[in-house]
Amino acid sequence: MRRLLFVAAFAGLLLCACERDYSIKYEVGHTPTMGMSFWNAFQLNINEDLVKDQALAVKELGYADAGYKFINIDDGFQRPRGPEGNFLSDDSLFPSGMRAVADYIHSLGLKAGIYTDAGDNTCGSENIYAYGLGTGLYGHEKEDCKLFFDEWDYDFIKIDFCGGQHAKLDEREQYTKIAEAIRACDKKDIIFNICRWRFPGTWAADLATSWRTTYDIRPWFSRVKYIIDENLWLQAYTRDGHYNDCDMLEIGSKWPGSDACLSPEEEFTHMAYWCIASSPLIMGCDMRKVPEASREVMLNKDLIAMNQDKLGLGAPVVQRQGETYVVAKDIERIFGPKRAVVVMNLGEEPSSIDVSVADLGFESIKSVYDCKVHTEVPEMASESSFNVSLEPHCCVALFVTGKRIEKSVYQAEESFMNMFSTIEGYQSPVYLPNESADMGMYAAGLGCNPDNWLQWNNVFSCKGGEYVASVRYTSANPTAFKVSVNGREAASFEDLSTGDDSSAWESVNFKIKLKRGLNQIRLSNDTGFMPSIDCITLHKAER
Repeated sequence: MRRLLFVAAFAGLLLCACERDYSIKYEVGHTPTMGMSFWNAFQLNINEDLVKDQALAVKELGYADAGYKFINIDDGFQRPRGPEGNFLSDDSLFPSGMRAVADYIHSLGLKAGIYTDAGDNTCGSENIYAYGLGTGLYGHEKEDCKLFFDEWDYDFIKIDFCGGQHAKLDEREQYTKIAEAIRACDKKDIIFNICRWRFPGTWAADLATSWRTTYDIRPWFSRVKYIIDENLWLQAYTRDGHYNDCDMLEIGSKWPGSDACLSPEEEFTHMAYWCIASSPLIMGCDMRKVPEASREVMLNKDLIAMNQDKLGLGAPVVQRQGETYVVAKDIERIFGPKRAVVVMNLGEEPSSIDVSVADLGFESIKSVYDCKVHTEVPEMASESSFNVSLEPHCCVALFVTGKRIEKSVYQAEESFMNMFSTIEGYQSPVYLPNESADMGMYAAGLGCNPDNWLQWNNVFSCKGGEYVASVRYTSANPTAFKVSVNGREAASFEDLSTGDDSSAWESVNFKIKLKRGLNQIRLSNDTGFMPSIDCITLHKAER
């Protein structure tokens, strides 16, 4: 199906080669956070000396110079609140006090991070020990934030939700209250990470710098694959300096009490996907014991550049063959000549894929640079496609430069759905798998609410003008939707039915006008159900 669409695209002049430089300068405020955290390697077994040792290792072993600046203390530093409800740290573990620890971290030229819970209890206290009971932010939001940031001078905070579940709190309401308390502090530019273990909702970007999208990582590939699988379809929600957090890097580490660890090839795939997806890079290992090969992966300058690119973009799937995926994103300039590309085999059998130059967003390729061996690969430069063969769990990470073309097919699974969340129990639109869909996924559960819409935020036109658009949809019952372009209604459709909810696909065609540069195309139905959406195809209208 994908290939047929592109044949049609060329036949109808769908792909518009841009002879001039139509790229856009753009820069986000915060690039993804880089640093280390104590939980995965040490859990609750932390103390002042350990924190200082780890910070010094980050400094002396070259991690700080590569960009890993944050030393994030996790659960286990607190003790039960005082008689007036005041927050207390454990003096037996941190005898110098938490401010002195932050001062030491700062003296190394690093940033200091701390942890708490949105509810009453921390996660470690609920699961392991009791000294975190009652130490969460619930009921103490303002005074605790003042303590952490204005008195103790911490720069980052990870806020869990175990106690939030225990106290039966509403995520959005409680995290909003916490964000307001953080903003009221004298200290500014605080990095705020929501740790809800699922994608919390699009509201998180109004509150936090980053948000966890999945359950916790572990150092075996099945868990890394689960996290990648979940994040493949969430890339529209990383934008404007706010990021999906894929959880910590399990590179160079073993799970406590276990020999479980990733192979060298799996470590590279793990790192490469986190980097191209613009996830925070938070090392979860004992920094003093990282094998040299693993250290080289985490210090890979090209992957870090991919992650820290000033555009701060997510990387949607542009081509798929079974469990082999090609993901790509612009770097340096929107619609510029250079793109980051990762081709990865998440399956259990070797794979071979012909990577389409057009699917990557190019008319032709000038150069291909391999980020693992730090050299150009001339044989990959091609007019139409290049082959990549991969063993299971392996990937290649590339910088590709060439002559750009306008994208013609925008998948529903790369769109931004305004009411999307993966928290259980929330009424939410969903991305669903189906092999009859163009790229194997589609969007469903839209409409019946003015806020429940789907939007492509990155529709690029070199010159602007009139386009013919085609939306591919399916619906068992009569449905409707309207189309808006850059905030103005452009078309509407009623009584759309194909007789099936997920596999009988049809299309509606219409004309729209795009402006030069980036455009937004929205599909919505304020009062009734929308059909399930597969993709939208665009091509220049014939004169």
